Order: sequence, then C-alpha cells, then structure tokens
Amino acid sequence: MLVANVVYAGCQWAMLSVLAKLGTPEMVGQFVLALAVTTPVITLFMLQLGVVQATDARREYGFGDYLALRLTTTALALVTIAGIALASGYRREIALVIVAAGVSAAVDSISDIVYGLMQRRERMDRLAQSRIMRGALSVGALAAAVVATNRVICAILAIAASRLAILVAWDLPQAARILRSDVYDVRRDARLLPRWDVRKLIALAWTSLPLGLVMILIALGVSIPRFFVEQYLGEHALGIFGAVAFFGLAGTTAVAALGRSATPRLAQYYAQGRRRAYCVLLLKLSAFGAAVGVLGVALALLIGRQLLTILYGLEYAEHTGVLVCTMVAAGITYVASFAGYGMTAARCFRVQTLLFALVAATTAGACLWLVPAMGLMGGALALCVAAVVQLLGSVFILSLAVRARSGTRCEC
Repeated sequence: MLVANVVYAGCQWAMLSVLAKLGTPEMVGQFVLALAVTTPVITLFMLQLGVVQATDARREYGFGDYLALRLTTTALALVTIAGIALASGYRREIALVIVAAGVSAAVDSISDIVYGLMQRRERMDRLAQSRIMRGALSVGALAAAVVATNRVICAILAIAASRLAILVAWDLPQAARILRSDVYDVRRDARLLPRWDVRKLIALAWTSLPLGLVMILIALGVSIPRFFVEQYLGEHALGIFGAVAFFGLAGTTAVAALGRSATPRLAQYYAQGRRRAYCVLLLKLSAFGAAVGVLGVALALLIGRQLLTILYGLEYAEHTGVLVCTMVAAGITYVASFAGYGMTAARCFRVQTLLFALVAATTAGACLWLVPAMGLMGGALALCVAAVVQLLGSVFILSLAVRARSGTRCEC
C-alpha cells in the first residue's frame, strides 16, 4: 500500500508537471482553484463512509447500505457543485472547469466506497493495485488532453474518464469477489447492489455525519489559503502556490497508506479494550509520520530548488522558501493525521468537528493577516500555524479516548 501511494503521489506530481511544462501558471491556477472549490463539497457529502465501513468492527451495516448512501450523497454533491459554479461569479470557463472537477471527484467517491470494503477485509493489495492503475492512467489521459486541446476542462474530463474505466474494469469486479467470499455479507446480500432501506440509510448518515463535517473542515483548511492567494494575488500566483504546496500534500499519501491500512486493526484493538496494543501501534504510526516530515523538510532544504526547476520550471524555483515552510507545516500535519486515525478508530467522531472547525478558523484568520502582508510566504506560514493547532488538539482528544473504559466506545 505504501508503494502504491508513493506511485500515486508521483502521478499527481506528474499531472501538475505536465500542466506547468505544457501550459501556463494560469492553467495550473485554474486546476488548483477547481480542486479547492470541489474538494470540500465532495468531501462533506462522502461522509467518510469508506472509513466508517472499514472501522465497522461490529458489522452493523452491509455493503449495500454503504453503497446506497454513497450514490445518494454523490448525486447531491454534484448538484451542489454545479450550483456553486453558477452562483460563484467566476467567468464561464472557470465555472465549467469546476463542474468537470466535480464529475471527476464523483467517480472517485464511488471507488472510495469499494476501498472501504477492501479495507474492512484487509485486502490492501487489491486497493493498492487500483490506485497504481488510476494514477498511471490519469497522467496519460491528462497529458494527451493537454497536448490535443491545451484546455484545462478537457484535461479534467480525461482524468474522470480514465478513473471511470478503472472503477468499472477493476474496482467493482474486485468488490463482487470479496462479497462472495464474505460469509457475513453472504447471509445478508452478496450482490453488488445498493440496498434502499430508508431507516438504515438515515441511521448510517446520522452516524457518519460528524466525520463528513470533520472532513469538509479538513478540506477547507487546505483550500482556504488557495482562496486567499487567488483573491489577493490572482490565478498566476495561485498556480505557483498550488504547485509548490503540493509537495507537502503529496507526502500525505504515504501517511494515508499506513493510516488506512492500520485503521481496521486500531478499531479492533479499541473495540476489544486492548488499550496497550492500541497505544503502541499508534505511537509507531506517529513516529513514522515524524520521520516522513523530517525527511521532507531536509529534502526541501537540500534540493528543493532543483526539484522545483525540474518538475515545474525556473519561475517556480524562485519560491524555495515557500516550499520549505509548507514542508514544515506538512511534517506537523503528518503526526496529527495519525492521531486523527486513532480518533476515528475509537469512533470519536463528534468532537473532531469542533477541533477542525477551530483549525479552519485559525487558517482563515492567519491567511487574512499574513497573505496580504507577505504574499505566498504568508499562505505557507498560515499552514504552519494551523498544523500546530491541529496537532495539539488531536493529542488532547486522543488522550481522552485512551482513558475511556476498556471495551466501550468513546462518547466524544
């Protein structure tokens, strides 16, 4: 899974590199802005059902329940994204790019619910194979579209088509095989079909809603600096900031690989009251996050300028200081993210909403103060401030969860 996520991160870099090399910073800015608008919306409506499914150690719901709710919320997300694009005041070209990004994200959301099933069965090999194929095909599709049309909207639609192909040809057949081999799900319904039980869907949505709110707040924490940069400095500067800051986001894929792989095991330990095993595994994960963060900062200091020049061009390489600052913020976030996986495994959903609301508010306040005064570096420093708040809050909440009585859910 780690190898797969490293490959996937490399493919994400490759997509930005293609846009930067074959296009312009304005094109990169449009791409980054579309992701900044659509990601919080799709993240909210996803309700983190994949994670809820993976941590459903008591198996309260079947795959058909998760799939039905995901199809419903994805449709709502697309309608919302289209409404935002029309009402946002962006020019027509940007609005269409935003809608196209929403379509691509909708395809990803269906794959995500299949990933949750794979996680629950700890079939990370199949999940990893899917991510490798999706990453490679996305790069090829984007490159072909940019060469053929030189338009961002065509590039995004090409990415969506490539990911739809992986969903149909790999993800869904693998899910069907897993369901046929799962004795628990066979007793319920082994078919790869949604189950439209309204009462169960409402109960599942209510259980997952806090995580959906948490994830939109996390996504806003990433998007807010981009909104401020675009507002104060323009699409050109946003293209540079988004490309440079992506190095920190790319490292998240390594963290996610280990976190998603370990979450079902953490959930089992917590549900069984095995607090020592739970804490030991969580400390190991946190140590890994710290190591990745230190490595990222070291690479930014030593070869950051060279990397920016090779991947994006000389204009981007002038902002090495921004790269170092964003990598510091990313390193802190990596450790905090593992604490987040620990909270989710302990089913501490509601309190995370308050934490990430505070983080988002801190990010907005820091950006309002720093971006007008310091430009791109101000956006990077705002990310550092928010990361520190997230880490301190996560550690505090996690300490409360660990102290909870063995064998019970955290009531936070």
